[in-house]
Amino acid sequence: MVSVLANSYDRYAKLLNGTHKSHVHSEQEAAALSSYKPMINSTSLMMDLKEAETAVVRALEYFDSTHHMVLYYEDLVTNHTKLKDVQEFLGLPQMELTSGQVKIHKGPLSDSVNNWDDVNKTLSGTKYERFLHTDY
Repeated sequence: MVSVLANSYDRYAKLLNGTHKSHVHSEQEAAALSSYKPMINSTSLMMDLKEAETAVVRALEYFDSTHHMVLYYEDLVTNHTKLKDVQEFLGLPQMELTSGQVKIHKGPLSDSVNNWDDVNKTLSGTKYERFLHTDY
């Protein structure tokens, strides 16, 4: 959600020399983009998360009869063998994959959200509380 809001902001603000970039290749560019801390609408946050969850369930139902692989971003970041599983699923030869992209948002989520206290209060004690403690 933070990345989506920050990306939407940069589409108009164009923080990098008047150009919009959703992926960057240097620490300097990442620092410029991460300086924006979005304000998350805490009033609609629970409903937004429920709608996103419903959309995922629907998408999985649509592909139920299709040979597919469920892949989570978090798994790609934390489990370096996951890309090998993807290559195997796709029938591709195993190779070492690398990216020149630099992570934009680092550290605890509380450092990246303008109204962190509101978001924390809204999600604490709910099934979405786990999102408060993730660090990718």
